[in-house]
Amino acid sequence: MHVLDRIERKILLNASRKKVWEALTDAEQFGAWFGVALKGKRFVEGETVEAPITYPGYEHVVWKARIERILPQTLFSFHWHPFAVLEGVDYDNEIPTLVEFTIEDRAPGILLRVVESGFDKVPEARRQKAFKMNSRGWDDQMGNIESYLGAARQA
Repeated sequence: MHVLDRIERKILLNASRKKVWEALTDAEQFGAWFGVALKGKRFVEGETVEAPITYPGYEHVVWKARIERILPQTLFSFHWHPFAVLEGVDYDNEIPTLVEFTIEDRAPGILLRVVESGFDKVPEARRQKAFKMNSRGWDDQMGNIESYLGAARQA
């Protein structure tokens, strides 16, 4: 089965651009809806952030992301290793995927788009599983940010 290189999701959020942006780029707010214990952390371009995942069943996993770009109220991106959840496995030798969040005005709210690309560089032995799990995961995360921000409508 051929696995595509990218996952793309979008959602229309009934919130101000400022609130959506803060939910993405304020590390503590991001952690609240994404399921990572980021209290006291900050997202800084070029720096790596590590924190325990709080999502039930994955508490043994440390979320690790290198912040790529922060273009105010437009683009937030980071590199990470998709579905890097097995204990005792060093994923740092792998080429990470790129996660890009973009926001744009779309009356009556804000269109949030997330694209995760680079699955073709994930080792073949775990590529399909990583793609499948992250595909499902992004569905969940779009619902999580929607709930976090309050009422929203699917795009």
